[in-house]
Amino acid sequence: MSEDAPGRVLIVEDQQAQAELARLFIGGLGYEARIASSAAQAHDIALEWRPDGILLDIELPDYNGLELLSRLRAAGVDAVVVVVTASASMELAKQAIRAGAEDYVVKPYNRDRLGVTLRNALEKRTLSRTRRALESALDDTQTRLEAAKAQLGKTSYAGFVGASPKMRAVYDTLQGVAASKASVFITGESGTGKELAAEALHKMSPRTNRTFVPLNCGAIPRDLLESEVFGHIKGAFTGATTDRVGAAKLADGGTLFLDEIGEMPLEMQVKLLRFVQTGTFSPVGSSKLEKVDVRFVCATNRDPLLEVEAGRFREDLYYRLYVVPLELPPLRDRSEDVLLLARHFLAQFAREERKGFTGFSAEAEMMLLAYPWPGNVRQLQNVVRNIVVLNAGPVVEAGMIPAPVNRGGAVPPPRPALVAAPVVAPVVPPVAAPIVIPPAPVAEEPVAPPLPVEPVAPVLVAPAPVVFAPAPAAPAAPAPAATLRVDPEQEILPLAEMERRMVLAALARTGNDIPRAASLLEVNPSTIYRKMLQWRKDGLIPAESRR
Repeated sequence: MSEDAPGRVLIVEDQQAQAELARLFIGGLGYEARIASSAAQAHDIALEWRPDGILLDIELPDYNGLELLSRLRAAGVDAVVVVVTASASMELAKQAIRAGAEDYVVKPYNRDRLGVTLRNALEKRTLSRTRRALESALDDTQTRLEAAKAQLGKTSYAGFVGASPKMRAVYDTLQGVAASKASVFITGESGTGKELAAEALHKMSPRTNRTFVPLNCGAIPRDLLESEVFGHIKGAFTGATTDRVGAAKLADGGTLFLDEIGEMPLEMQVKLLRFVQTGTFSPVGSSKLEKVDVRFVCATNRDPLLEVEAGRFREDLYYRLYVVPLELPPLRDRSEDVLLLARHFLAQFAREERKGFTGFSAEAEMMLLAYPWPGNVRQLQNVVRNIVVLNAGPVVEAGMIPAPVNRGGAVPPPRPALVAAPVVAPVVPPVAAPIVIPPAPVAEEPVAPPLPVEPVAPVLVAPAPVVFAPAPAAPAAPAPAATLRVDPEQEILPLAEMERRMVLAALARTGNDIPRAASLLEVNPSTIYRKMLQWRKDGLIPAESRR
């Protein structure tokens, strides 16, 4: 029985006068009533009309009410049943209750007695249904969460592939927020899997049996966006020849995913804000309000707070939607997942293309690890598909890898956010005895200061400082401002060779553990992979030095 409509009651009574009296009483109580004069007729009406309650007489002309009750339960009719009986048939009434009837009334009954009995039975049925629905939803949620928990120790989760610490943090957030109705705001670069995260939230939520509706706000023309979200009625604008249901209505009871929400124009953001606040909207061209139950998941590849500060995104809408933030890391920040993803895609595409690929060669893996993947997982996916389509296998060799991945990690200039901070030359403590170099003997002109020297990487032996003194014959000339500390006895090596030696020393100290060596050198592991690949090509390190 819905809250907005009166309950339906089927009166099963073969005596016409008694049936009409019951209809009068029930109508006066606010219920909608129908009459069936036989068990067979009552069976057909119950299956078609699906009443909330049945007022059932035991004695019927074709077969009795107990058998009808049994047939209705077998057919899935869960209406509450109140048995009507004469005082001489009390034993039959008790049998009906044992068979599933809720209560009984004894003829002759009055309106008040019938009203109390019927109302109590219907309310009890409603509470029972609500309890069963809540228990079922709780069981489903617990089952999904247990399954998700079991996935945490694996290399894949909810469609994602990866075991890095940053991806495990993403998995924890997905698991923690899935059962909630709270809005989730997903951020991340293009290709990191924002829609996949939104789908995972929907599938792990209690709304999994309802609709997941994705809408790319950046791919829809500004003048059509409102119609796409809220729908329109016939004649609302030129070309609106029929009524159209929008994404808001389609997602009723489910999840509405607003991808690239940063592309939404400000005038549409105002209307979306009202929808988020009230859950109500009006289709374009209509004044009728419609109410829906929608969970909002949004995504953007921009910084939403910067968009708010720039005036391109409404602050009130930001705080309405930015309830649970979820940031997806770029692939370059989880380089330990690159090979997991590459092998996953290789197996997937090999099945689809019916190719016999089984894995990657060591050199091919080194190439994949050395590349920074500016296009993230989507780019890696496309590269592996290219390999599978154009080659036969069974092992992916380095020569099969397409550009630009096969260029030793060479990529276009990085984004501004990825430019490394300037390197500060290390300060080397001076030794006790400085070496003083006298000025040139020409007294008429001051001695020019030495040309600036590029800072070099620190060495193990602290060099002695060289102090430049002003020329005595030209007291008015200023002393040089800078000092240069150099050990004249130290062997001078090219900067690239010094870098190679430092990297190999770090690897030796960490037992060839590239991530730990990268941490000591304060660089990304992919930088070491890329340099080792180049050194190996140049013959500067033997083949067995790579991992």
